[in-house]
Amino acid sequence: MPYGPLGGGSHHAAHTADAYETATVRPYAVTGGRVRSALSDLPLEALVEVLPGAVSSHGLTPEKRAILQHAAHTYVSIAELSALLRLPLGVIRILVADMQEEGHLTVHTSTPVNVHTGHGSTQSGLSLSVLESVLNGISAL
Repeated sequence: MPYGPLGGGSHHAAHTADAYETATVRPYAVTGGRVRSALSDLPLEALVEVLPGAVSSHGLTPEKRAILQHAAHTYVSIAELSALLRLPLGVIRILVADMQEEGHLTVHTSTPVNVHTGHGSTQSGLSLSVLESVLNGISAL
């Protein structure tokens, strides 16, 4: 007689219980309990690029090594990494943000860059005077 998920002692039941425990506990452990980081508001479509020399980095967690492996030869989005690694988007965002701070990755977003600060922000874009100068320069051609 087969045992169910709560049945006694079958190998399948133990494997199912381990898989459930891994799926529910692991993301918390991967991020060290963090649910946010300073740069973890990355959009789903942000593209991850591995910086030269990062693939040979030592001391990285298996998840970070997997991110480097998937992004080593082409740009990969945050959403794609989440699907490939079978980890929640929030976990991938934190890992990618950490790796960006550590100098392993660069992240390309469609966020406009402020010409005065050089940083992206949803409320800061190119100033009107810069856009007018560009338009004047194009018109002069």
